[in-house]
Amino acid sequence: MRYLNTLLLHPDPAVRATLREHLAGVEFVRVLGEAVTAFEALELLEHVPYGVFFLGLDLPGDASGFELAQMLSGRKHKPALVFLASDESKAFAAFELGATDYLLWPPSAERFARTVTRLAQFRAHFKEIPPPAPWGGDDDPDEDEQTVQLPLGEEEEDRFMKALSQAWEYGTTPRPVEIEKLPITLDGRTVLIPYTQIIFVEAYEDYSYVHTAGQKFLTSYRLKILEDRLRQYRFFRVHRKYLVNLEMVTEIASLPGSNFMLRTQGKTRIELPISRRRITELKRILGL
Repeated sequence: MRYLNTLLLHPDPAVRATLREHLAGVEFVRVLGEAVTAFEALELLEHVPYGVFFLGLDLPGDASGFELAQMLSGRKHKPALVFLASDESKAFAAFELGATDYLLWPPSAERFARTVTRLAQFRAHFKEIPPPAPWGGDDDPDEDEQTVQLPLGEEEEDRFMKALSQAWEYGTTPRPVEIEKLPITLDGRTVLIPYTQIIFVEAYEDYSYVHTAGQKFLTSYRLKILEDRLRQYRFFRVHRKYLVNLEMVTEIASLPGSNFMLRTQGKTRIELPISRRRITELKRILGL
């Protein structure tokens, strides 16, 4: 029997324990772990091919259940999402994000049985991430050929992928002109943020926060990707964690110990550190 590996993602241990009891009698479901935060779940997903997440809406840390769903939206092998909630107010938004089910907690036995039925239907077309094929086995048709794999650093990998992308696109029809807006998924809809409204971008693990004057948005973009995309629009990476819109910078301050800080415009002035190795390039760009 092909199982659906299941993660229980909820801050309340009592809820997780009750979920285990409900799922114990479901033959095709196999509970393989519990987590409390969205980023713990993402870390586990890198190592376990989960087919189902039972998750709460409000999670501790910097990402809610909905924000986790947004981060998973681009994955090819996305697990089923069963949201647990105290009321129906966010049910529509959950299904807009591709939820398999939305359970009012605690559910009746009859209602939970309907969730199991939906998971059985999901299992029929769910495909786990295939395991890597063994190398050098007896079934290898090209026994005389060998492939040497060398690990690439982050910058080398980015350059390689960029070059590969350019080679693929070479000779094809011209790409459409890029509009100067950044698409961000928010509550099941795509929001387009003009580059001119972005003050700075902050790296967060493998994701990033985009800060505007009145709001910040959690995105699935890596900071390096946004650096490449926004460099031509006068964005500069002042620190390994920060990419700033130079049009928003109003002051560069010198701090004790040969350190530097820049300040941005707006009702709330934001101060960002500048790494020592980047200050020289920043001064050159600004003509200082």
